[in-house]
Amino acid sequence: MKPALKTVNATGKHTASVIFFHGSGDTGPNVLEWVRFLLGRDLEYPHIKILYPTAPKQKYTPLDGELSNVWFDRKSVSIAATESKRSLSQCYEAINQLIDEEVSGGIPLNRIIVGGFSMGGAVALHTGYHLRPSLAGVFAHSSFLNRGSVVYESLESRKADSLPELRMFHGERDTLVPPEWGKETFENLKKLGVKGTFHPLRNTLHELKTSSLTDLQQWIQEKLPPLENQLQNKL
Repeated sequence: MKPALKTVNATGKHTASVIFFHGSGDTGPNVLEWVRFLLGRDLEYPHIKILYPTAPKQKYTPLDGELSNVWFDRKSVSIAATESKRSLSQCYEAINQLIDEEVSGGIPLNRIIVGGFSMGGAVALHTGYHLRPSLAGVFAHSSFLNRGSVVYESLESRKADSLPELRMFHGERDTLVPPEWGKETFENLKKLGVKGTFHPLRNTLHELKTSSLTDLQQWIQEKLPPLENQLQNKL
């Protein structure tokens, strides 16, 4: 089932897209408001559409099976937990639908970035390094992959010359998702050919920060420049 969507449209001609996945128990509109609060404005570009999807409500084991807006179920919030392949496959279906809709609207995969906060960042890592390795980039904020993740398996059997660039951020004082989990994930991906950067955030808990969003805003602009800029560079 396609997730509900909140979007910030390009202010001019739409030639690129960013999909921003929320964390567990949150919604797309909430993340949009969080970003708006921290930046003092929308994450907005003349040529890039920003999509904030909301995960469907489903039973979530860490909440004793209560219904929650989560992208996938898991046994516990732990790097040592085993992934639920069945739950992830349903998640993949929804994400592929989102991406296919952008592509059918004329946006090629190499003009799409995926990213997210917490669980949403894990979804982005699965998307960029398992489902759609032709994307332009991946960002993950306060996120991790389980040890033995299908993402690592996928990368081991794939040529690493055309993988999306990765931007990771993690609060040094995050007690919900320890920074060591984020760093371990980054190092594992790096060993498998992923190029990118890991940014520890001082005095930061499990949260987005103005500094990380400002950095992200600039990085998105670099990865998805206006098409006329690309044409001028080729001339």
